[in-house]
Amino acid sequence: MEARAAGIAAGRAAELVWLLEHPPLYTAGTSANSADVIDARFPVHASGRGGQMTYHGPGQRVAYVMLDLKRRGPDVRRFVATLEEWIIQTLAAFDVRGERREDRIGVWVRRPDKGDGYEDKIAAIGIRVKQWVTLHGMALNVAPDLSHFSGIVPCGVNEQKYGVTSLADLGIPASLADVDTILRREFETLFGKTADQAVGRTEKEQPSVASERSASVPSR
Repeated sequence: MEARAAGIAAGRAAELVWLLEHPPLYTAGTSANSADVIDARFPVHASGRGGQMTYHGPGQRVAYVMLDLKRRGPDVRRFVATLEEWIIQTLAAFDVRGERREDRIGVWVRRPDKGDGYEDKIAAIGIRVKQWVTLHGMALNVAPDLSHFSGIVPCGVNEQKYGVTSLADLGIPASLADVDTILRREFETLFGKTADQAVGRTEKEQPSVASERSASVPSR
């Protein structure tokens, strides 16, 4: 990711989005507190992104978004808001209402079934910007093992009424492939049209979006 971002900044590589599924692990952002690791049952990696502790694992779609903000507009807040909107629009396609919160990062779902004021996070966001090229991105819970989040204090939020959820937990039987189809469609409405690209190929004039399992998706 670092090498690709450097290539984008230098004009040698196209923009790219990787859609990934990690093995179980915890990642620590630049604001992470070691006390937020309750049970290090999985490896803990320092990620270099903003934010605190989070979990990645099977059943979760991770998107690493490498875009050139010099060309798209050097506005980090707008970029984060657009990432949030990408997630919100994707969830809406599955009849799930995702919402932003001023005091909590990520995308949240109201859970009145759990009690008054209860909300669960369904997607986390953590980015880094280097030479106006974005790194890292977001993680959307499709059908991960939610018990794995109990080994940490996710994103430093430890109030009982704020938990984590997933599409599966909400009764939505979506696969990662189903989610990827919607992510790509909604990405195009917000960031621009995408096009298929052979792995390892770069096109200087065509910003790129890459996908998991050796398929890459350049975008403009």
